[in-house]
Amino acid sequence: MTDPKNIRNIAIIAHVDHGKTTLVDGLLKQSNTFRDNQAEMSQELIMDSGDQERERGITITAKQTTIYWNEYKINIIDTPGHADFSGEVERTLNMADGVLLIVDAQEGPMPQTKFVLSKALELGLKPVVIINKIDKPARRIHEVEDELADLFLELATDESQLHYPIYYAVGRDGKAWREIPLGADAEANLIPVFEAIRDEIPAPNADQNGAFQLLVTALQYDNFLGKYTIGRISRGIAKKGLAVNLIKTDSTMQPAKIDKVFVNRGLNREEVDEAVAGDIVSLVGLADAHIGETIADRDNPEALPVLAVEAPTISMYLGPNTSPMKGREGEFTTSRQIGDRLRRELETNVALRVKDEGIGFIISGRGELHLSVLIEAMRREGYEFEVGRPQVVTIQEEGVEKEPVEDLMIEVGPEFVGVVSQELGARRAELKKQETISSGAARLEYTITTRALIGLRNLLLTATKGTIIMHSLPNGYRPLGGKLARTRGGALIAFEAGTTTPYALENAESRGELFVGPGVEVYAGMIVGLYNRQEDLEINVCKAKHLTNMRSKSSDGTVQLTPYTNLSLEQSIDFIEDDELLEVTPKNLRLRKRYLDSNERKRYTKS
Repeated sequence: MTDPKNIRNIAIIAHVDHGKTTLVDGLLKQSNTFRDNQAEMSQELIMDSGDQERERGITITAKQTTIYWNEYKINIIDTPGHADFSGEVERTLNMADGVLLIVDAQEGPMPQTKFVLSKALELGLKPVVIINKIDKPARRIHEVEDELADLFLELATDESQLHYPIYYAVGRDGKAWREIPLGADAEANLIPVFEAIRDEIPAPNADQNGAFQLLVTALQYDNFLGKYTIGRISRGIAKKGLAVNLIKTDSTMQPAKIDKVFVNRGLNREEVDEAVAGDIVSLVGLADAHIGETIADRDNPEALPVLAVEAPTISMYLGPNTSPMKGREGEFTTSRQIGDRLRRELETNVALRVKDEGIGFIISGRGELHLSVLIEAMRREGYEFEVGRPQVVTIQEEGVEKEPVEDLMIEVGPEFVGVVSQELGARRAELKKQETISSGAARLEYTITTRALIGLRNLLLTATKGTIIMHSLPNGYRPLGGKLARTRGGALIAFEAGTTTPYALENAESRGELFVGPGVEVYAGMIVGLYNRQEDLEINVCKAKHLTNMRSKSSDGTVQLTPYTNLSLEQSIDFIEDDELLEVTPKNLRLRKRYLDSNERKRYTKS
């Protein structure tokens, strides 16, 4: 059993893509956590284990790992850097005593840096700053240090938080320094970071002798032992076979017993007989435990404060598929199956809210990315369903309806500033600051409503040829504004069911941008493209060329079609309007009108 004085609990926090997961990889490898011949030694992004995390290149769920360095046990929590996953950040920082704040030497503090740091400082965690990627040609280390000083001055809740150590690193190469290195240093390693964790991060302040107490911070599952209840022991000792009470959020108690106690070693769990206060453990046997509940000794059951998670800002309808192609491509298609899956998600996804809406559900979360990750996960698991347009979640304050507002930061080439400003002006965004940064790009900072942000990312990516960098951060509420003007054109709607033909698509191309190619099965009311005018247009994309025994000049020519636009899940969600739905199946994404019959659509438009 580890001496509590030798335990360090740290969270690694950073903006997206500033290198925190890569730095954790280096710490894992240089602490001899793996044998030299283990696969992990040649692997990158070891901690990003989910398929979507590897594909998107971001951390979505917080992970715990443990490394042993000399006589010290270091529990590391790798947190997401995206504000959409703030629920993950809020609950996992609760297990830490200090944070490693990693900042890119070129980009400096970014919106998510501010977000995660403010959460850490509110909890009184000790920060250690690591300026990473100092080998970048466009690095600006001293300016970044000044920007960090301003940020800490803005966010600190206590004067002691303004005194923080700074280290310098090239995380990809597994190298770190106390001072800025003058040249290439082949001998460098991550020992300075290990020493910073040992010297700067306090040992857990926990009572070893009191009755056992733990706040449930995370849940995981496997097919062998079932549910793992994860948290940091606040008081006492976790023992195998200990009789406990599960204290629910409504203060009711439920008797239970700890069957097994696990601690982490690297990426694996190892079973132990007992673990001390201050350590992070995984307990088995508490099948009814949920995040935010307290597990306490049965003889002295005292509840810990419940985790507070910020309210959702975006909601959308999710229900069983009602299109003519329903049930053909998914394994789980009924309302009951979808509801069961959403209720399972609620156990681990603390920032998610679900409520019944007819045969479907309204799901609410912290942003479009938060909800689209869930939709993509369900799709990959074999679920088939339909989703509606994202809507903002408003609140009532002193009788006034208020909507969420966000700070938006954009970096873009100077040639695209005009098109970005025009689009944001149309969405009533307020420009707060504009400057040219060292790379020559323009940095624009806006205040914008969450409602106006819906659909903006993909539109600006197209307008700037994919070069824009944009990040947003929640910034409170303001009274609900007027309706925003529709920003996209009308839809090209399939007139009848059938299979698309090259001949019909060639005729349709002149009307706008197509989302389907030849040989695709469509149904009446399905959206097959974007019309180049504001109103919707029904077209026949299944028409075949009539054959005659007369030769014409053009009959021998093959049809040359422009490549169609294949929308991603996020692009599809951004595209739909209030009267449209997105059909999601494991094999396809189909855009459609809410009312497939054209007469019904006309009635809906009039009403």
